[in-house]
Amino acid sequence: MHLGSWRPGLSYRQLAEELTSYVTEMGFTHVELLPVAEHPFGGSWGYQVTSYYAPTARFGSPDDFRFLVDRLHQAGIGVILDWVPAHFPKDAWALARFDGTPLYEHADPRRGEHPDWGTLIFNFGRPEVRNFLVANALYWLEDFHADGLRVDAVASMLYLDYSRGPGQWTPNEHGGRENTDAVSFLREVNTTCYRRVPGVMMIAEESTAWPGVTRPVHLGGLGFGFKWNLGWMHDTLNYLSHDPMFRHYHHNEITFSLMYAFTENFVLPLSHDEVVHGKGSLLAKMPGDEWNKFAGLRALFAYMWAHPGKQLLFMGSEFGQGAEWSAERGLDWWVLGDEHHAGIRQLVRDLNGAYRDNPALWALDHYPDGFAWIDANDASGNVLSFLRFAGDRAPSDGSDGPAAADGPAAADGPGTADGPGTADGPAAVDPAAGPGMLACIVNFSGRPHLRYQVGLPRPGRWREVINTDAFPYGGSGVGNQGFIEAVAEPCHGQPASAVFAIPPLGALWLVPDD
Repeated sequence: MHLGSWRPGLSYRQLAEELTSYVTEMGFTHVELLPVAEHPFGGSWGYQVTSYYAPTARFGSPDDFRFLVDRLHQAGIGVILDWVPAHFPKDAWALARFDGTPLYEHADPRRGEHPDWGTLIFNFGRPEVRNFLVANALYWLEDFHADGLRVDAVASMLYLDYSRGPGQWTPNEHGGRENTDAVSFLREVNTTCYRRVPGVMMIAEESTAWPGVTRPVHLGGLGFGFKWNLGWMHDTLNYLSHDPMFRHYHHNEITFSLMYAFTENFVLPLSHDEVVHGKGSLLAKMPGDEWNKFAGLRALFAYMWAHPGKQLLFMGSEFGQGAEWSAERGLDWWVLGDEHHAGIRQLVRDLNGAYRDNPALWALDHYPDGFAWIDANDASGNVLSFLRFAGDRAPSDGSDGPAAADGPAAADGPGTADGPGTADGPAAVDPAAGPGMLACIVNFSGRPHLRYQVGLPRPGRWREVINTDAFPYGGSGVGNQGFIEAVAEPCHGQPASAVFAIPPLGALWLVPDD
């Protein structure tokens, strides 16, 4: 969220009450704030920082900002801050040529100036500069009790030729394009933050195929806990931009993310960057008339919440804001008087509640054992179906299923001083916490499938936890009266199956009705 345009005019202390109440009511676990460090140009949304050690005075004092964080924490809401160590503006009274020389920035403009943003790039090879930035990360975590930092524009730090043509960049000491000083800095800041402040999240906005972004430093990685999955975002929005009549030609776009979903600890981001600069709102990206747009957005959210990875949604999208976001004005809260917008918000609230109640959706988020396709190949029907698991995937006949995967823990905090946890696999899930498996079936076509057969891991009754086409969400009510019955008829490689209705542009979440 962007503090200044969520509800314009609110101070940190007013936000402490209104934002906390809203986020709690909606069932979100965290808020991520666009940069709160002081910045003179509001149009940068905080990404052109001039005062790295000062919360912006636009909304109050530093203690007022502490009050906001503390109030969110009292309600059980975590706080993530966007942090900008990649570049800084050229304001003469700020860091640029701080003592009359290129003190913070690299002296060579081929390494010290960013060609896209008109900003200066830190000289990551100077110990003094690295200390300034590492200490700044700790400042927000220790002095303001932030629960994590989302590090902006990591790709621009990693590559010396980022946005540069031939002759506009200089190679590293090995003759390559990698910025070895920036790599060393990122490893240092991640290692230090995880060691000094156990339990935090260090999150990379990184858009390339750089290997090991969330691998621990001592295993050769960058040491982040999470990485934004911008490939998932791009492919998913591109797929959904097509008319349902033509989506079968693009089916690989909606399934491709599972080819690499477990190579990093991913966050699925639908951020501010997707709803500005002429891109339109999420609702506006959906093809068709008004009903189809809302149904498509509801299906997207249910698919996104069930997909492996953590979910991030920009403010206003949770009620289907139709207008593109502008930092100069507030969100269109008035649209909640419309049943379709109110239905979207009700669905997001219910998705959050069902997500919390079903460990299958998060317990093994970063492990292949937490996911299995039912059918990834129904391109002609525009249908995806898959299973999520919380633990042991043993079928109901008692035969052995795969054990929990070994590998890095799901990176909520350090397992060693080098960064996110590493060694023993995921913790056991309390069976009393909720069902151990969940089936998600999504119909991205514009027509219902009234007798659709889907393979399931066990026979018996399955309960509809979510149906995005339900009347309270503004849907048309195509469903199965809350339950389906699976029989011992193998299908899709599963020992049981059920035949039931899938709504148009709709998604179902099913759990065994134990």
